[in-house]
Amino acid sequence: MENTRQSNDEVPHMIEVSHLTKDYGSGRGVFDVSLHVDKGEVFGFLGPNGAGKSTTIRHLMGFSKPDSGSTKIMGYETFEQYSSILNHIGYIPGEIALPAGLTGWEFIKMMQDLQKIHNEQRLSDMLALFELENTVLSGETKRMSLGVKRKLAVVTAFMSDPDVLILDEPTSGLDPVMQENFIQFIHEEKKRGKTILLSSHIFSEIDSTCDRIAIIKDGKIVSEFIANDLKHASRKYYTVLFDNTNAKKRFLEESKQIASLCLIKEEADSVFISVEDLDLNLFIAQLSSVGVRSFSNRRETLEDYFMQFYKEEKDFGGALK
Repeated sequence: MENTRQSNDEVPHMIEVSHLTKDYGSGRGVFDVSLHVDKGEVFGFLGPNGAGKSTTIRHLMGFSKPDSGSTKIMGYETFEQYSSILNHIGYIPGEIALPAGLTGWEFIKMMQDLQKIHNEQRLSDMLALFELENTVLSGETKRMSLGVKRKLAVVTAFMSDPDVLILDEPTSGLDPVMQENFIQFIHEEKKRGKTILLSSHIFSEIDSTCDRIAIIKDGKIVSEFIANDLKHASRKYYTVLFDNTNAKKRFLEESKQIASLCLIKEEADSVFISVEDLDLNLFIAQLSSVGVRSFSNRRETLEDYFMQFYKEEKDFGGALK
């Protein structure tokens, strides 16, 4: 194969998805998706099941050819040149399907041979971190629990010490202790300069690890932002408990003149809303004109921001705190 990779000075991003479109019909697929991840960065890809995260990643891994657009890792077009980057990528698929007829050790050996990298010290460290013992690895993969299969997938993705990590729902099926181990491990890998794309529907996982975050809905990127910007945002969130239902209705009617006010949740005598700082005085003035029993505010969370895009959905795929 002809080596058409750009020189290091010419490669602007370690991971790059540019105007990717794959249309499966009936509104399914991804449409004009663009994102990039730079060296040493953790990029969060957040969305419910079926939003397009795994479709994007399968194209990024070179498993499928785009209808239009491109996907590159380290400057290589992934569909045409996947063999050129195989040894530099650690990949955890969203659904784990291990080959039948192999023990855990045999699967590890198969993956080492495929990667052409046998880093025994790294393997030993990974097995210890994720508590995979010899007795478990000596058993057949088909008899392993989902949690063990997931841990085995994590170990084989990281055991070659790859430069780029593509992680699709990596902690699904792991117990809380292993989830925390995984998050701490991601922090360590970031310190070592690894480039990480982390796809998940778990808010806490994205919030605790990522530098930048993109939200995908119906196959399209609806927001991309720097994680720290969200933590210092001018939009604030308030819970207001009114004296009665009539007071709540009066406030909701009068508050329509507040341009930035967004009603997130409404109950019998209370509301959960967000409003920009610039409209705070008007917001307080309108509250003072009706009967209010209690009033509290808190910082915007990733879940709050996410729900602005999905608040009309009754079921957004089980995104968790």
